[in-house]
Amino acid sequence: MPLDPSRTVAELKELRELTGDANGAQRAAWTDTWEQARAWLRDKVAPTGAEHEIDEAGNQWFTLRGDSDRAVLIGGHMDSVPNGGWLDGCLNVLAGVESLRRIAEEGTPPVTVRLVDWADEEGARFGRSLVGSSAAAGSMADQDELRVLKDADGVALPDALAAHGIDLDRALDARSQLESAAAYLELHIEQGPVLESLDLPLGVVLGTFGVERHRVTWRGQAAHAGSTPMAERRDALAGAAKLALEIRDIAARVGDGAVCTSGGVICKPGIVTSVVETAEQLLDQRHLDAAKLAELLAQAKEASERFAAEERIGVEWERLWSIGPILFDETLVGFADEAITEVAGASHRLPSGPLHDAAEVSRAGVPTVMLFVQSLRGLSHTKLEDTKEEHIELSAAALDGLARRTIDWVASGGGR
Repeated sequence: MPLDPSRTVAELKELRELTGDANGAQRAAWTDTWEQARAWLRDKVAPTGAEHEIDEAGNQWFTLRGDSDRAVLIGGHMDSVPNGGWLDGCLNVLAGVESLRRIAEEGTPPVTVRLVDWADEEGARFGRSLVGSSAAAGSMADQDELRVLKDADGVALPDALAAHGIDLDRALDARSQLESAAAYLELHIEQGPVLESLDLPLGVVLGTFGVERHRVTWRGQAAHAGSTPMAERRDALAGAAKLALEIRDIAARVGDGAVCTSGGVICKPGIVTSVVETAEQLLDQRHLDAAKLAELLAQAKEASERFAAEERIGVEWERLWSIGPILFDETLVGFADEAITEVAGASHRLPSGPLHDAAEVSRAGVPTVMLFVQSLRGLSHTKLEDTKEEHIELSAAALDGLARRTIDWVASGGGR
């Protein structure tokens, strides 16, 4: 069975009809729609003869046994954000399915090939991303914090997982899945505008940005909005507002692709007739260089202290989550360049601002690389997300070319 990238496009459309609505994809992890998508995926893979299992963290694995137990992994995720796009996550998996079909048709491969559908990459329901891959990588160090997470309906994360047969206390047992992993490959839409601006369909990802994510709590004094003179106010929101603007200048000063985002502010008492007493601000900072990421954080903290003094309010910082920058394997980056050039004529190397499961696998010590395919208008996490069908087909062909090169490399002793 020769590779048929057009089938990947057709199956993406089929999945969109099955698990989406007028507002977009609805495959949030730990929901019935997500389970429906995973069952559909099992049916698609079954003809290859690959063995199926779900590990202790909910990750779904399809294993095509080879002459060696050393394994080349191809990965992605079937879950989406609510009202998401038709490509984010599932393209990775369905392009991998097409490659798995080609490999299975050619007979027993020299090494084992495994396709993985990571559980809860998006973190859409409970706010914790990369759940399944962090468990498999052994980096899920925040299980106590995970136990108290609740969704918008008050359902606790452990209860949601239990409803799908997963015991959070055993999630780290999924680490055994990476014991035989020699290399990991992942395809993803870019989710940004770089490739489109260069008029290139495909690119190689050098690594993923490191992330510092904090809650900044500003504490002032509630007071009547009508009777409190402006000069006498201790307005917590003023500190948050100043920081939200200052992080633009901080990112510009640090440079080299630095990004900072004030993603939300919750004010209390939150009524129109009161000065804000407490403002809880969410701050996300990202960079591919660890030292510059640290500088982003240091400058933001210094600015917050300055604004707190100016407004006569208090400020506290709480780290919500962090991950260091991840640089992908140089050999695999070279293979990816070759595979892209083979199908598209030219390649381009770029970092990833968004996080991906590949980052967790890489920091577990598995040689890793990612491919990006162009995103129209740079949009993602919206029903407007789109990529040209001919570019989707090129991406499936490039992933397969990368898989061929990686399998040969691992068979000859390369990889972990």
